[in-house]
Amino acid sequence: MSEPSNEHDHTQAERGRNAAERKRQDGDATRHRVEKRRVEAEMSRAKAEKSRVLAEEAREARERSRHELEGSRQDREALREAAEEARRAAEEARHATIGAVAATAEALNANLAQMQFIEHARQTLRALWPKPEDTH
Repeated sequence: MSEPSNEHDHTQAERGRNAAERKRQDGDATRHRVEKRRVEAEMSRAKAEKSRVLAEEAREARERSRHELEGSRQDREALREAAEEARRAAEEARHATIGAVAATAEALNANLAQMQFIEHARQTLRALWPKPEDTH
């Protein structure tokens, strides 16, 4: 009777080994799935970090661009103000030129009137003074 018991034990042991092997294989499969998911999660984390870095770089670039645009806007405003000041100065210069031209015209007119008066006086004196031919 020891043989059937031994065979029975042997069969039981074989079943135990088979069950243990299945459990080991199931454990290996589970470890492989877990490792695969861990690798996928790490890849996702790395992609997310890269996306975060790119987003931060884009934000910094937008901020630099905004500062540059603000600087350009301020430069344009300063140029506009300078142009307006130049326009006002040109207008004042135009008015001053008009005044100077008017004053020059008055001075020339006065000089002409004075020259005409002197010429008229000379002609009057010539008419009143006897000519050297008339004195003989």
